[in-house]
Amino acid sequence: MEAIEAALHEIERAVVGKRDVLEIVMIGLLAGGHLLIEDVPGQAKTLIARSFAQVTDLSFGRIQFTPDLIPADVTGSALPTGGFNAIEADGRSAMVFQPGPIFANLVLGDEINRAPPKTQAALLEAMEERQVTVDGISHLLPSPFMVIATQNPIEADGTYPLPAAQLDRFLIKTSVGYPSRQDEEAVLRARVDRGSDSHDLRTTLSMSDIVGLQTAVENVAVDDDVISYVTAIARATRGHQQIETGASTRGSISLVRAARARALLNRRDFVVPTDVKALAEPVLAHRLVTTTEAWVRGVSATAIVQECLDSIAVPEALTPDDREALGQP
Repeated sequence: MEAIEAALHEIERAVVGKRDVLEIVMIGLLAGGHLLIEDVPGQAKTLIARSFAQVTDLSFGRIQFTPDLIPADVTGSALPTGGFNAIEADGRSAMVFQPGPIFANLVLGDEINRAPPKTQAALLEAMEERQVTVDGISHLLPSPFMVIATQNPIEADGTYPLPAAQLDRFLIKTSVGYPSRQDEEAVLRARVDRGSDSHDLRTTLSMSDIVGLQTAVENVAVDDDVISYVTAIARATRGHQQIETGASTRGSISLVRAARARALLNRRDFVVPTDVKALAEPVLAHRLVTTTEAWVRGVSATAIVQECLDSIAVPEALTPDDREALGQP
C-alpha cells in the first residue's frame, strides 16, 4: 500500500516521532471508525487531525466544546429563508437548514468532555448513523466521515465524563504522549527553520482513494480461528471479577474491523492474531467499566485487557513471523 505509506510519511513532516500514533489514526480512518485521544494539552492532537485532513484531501471541521455549547452549534439548525424579520411579517416563512461544523469528512471535537451531556449526545446519531436529524428531517453527513475527539485527563473541574454509551461508539481510544528528547529537539529546529506555525503538506490520498481503501478493508479475509480468538477476549472481559461491564458486541465487531484495517496497512489481505492482539487494548479498554474496588486499588481497564490476553491461548495457525511478534517460541 504505497499510497498509505506516502500519506503517513508526509504527515510525519508535521508530527515528528509518533509513527505508532499515526498508524492508529490511519487504522481508524481505513476502518471507517472514530477516534478518542486522551492526553494533556500541547501534544499535537489538533495537528494530527488537521494533517490527516490535508494529506487525504478531506474537508475539515473543528468544534471547540465548551460548557455553553448547545446541540445546534454542533449539528446546525433550521433558519427562515428570508431572515427572522420575514417570519414576523407573514408568520409562514420557509425554513432552510444551515449545516453545523459536523458536516465535514473529518471532524475534530476538541475537549469533548467540557460540553454538557445534551450537547455530547448530539454526536451520537452522527457517529453511529452518519446523519443528523433537525426538526424531524434527517440530513446525511458526507462520506467518508470520521470524528477525532480529544479530552484532557488532568482537569476534572467543569467537565462531564463521557457516558459508556458514547465511549462505545469510538472505535479506538489512544494517547500521543511526550516526545523523546531527540524528537522534541527536531520539532523545535523544524519550527525555527520553517518560520511559521503552519505546515504545508502535500495531498497524497484523494477522497476516492480513501473510499476505495475502506472498501478494500471489507475484503480482508478473517479466519474462523481469529473470530474465535476475538470472541474469547471479549467474553473474558465480561467474566472478569474486577469488571462491572465488559466489552460489548459492538466492541467485538470493532476489534475485527480494526484488525482488518491493520492487516491492510501491513500489506496483507488476511488477518492474523498479531493484528488482534496489537489492537485489543486501544479498541476494548475504554469500553470496560471497572468495579469500585478495582478503581480504589488503581487497577486500570488497560491492565485488565492485558490480563485477559495473557489468559487466552493464541490460535496455533501462525507463521514464524507471527510467533516472533507475539514473543512465542
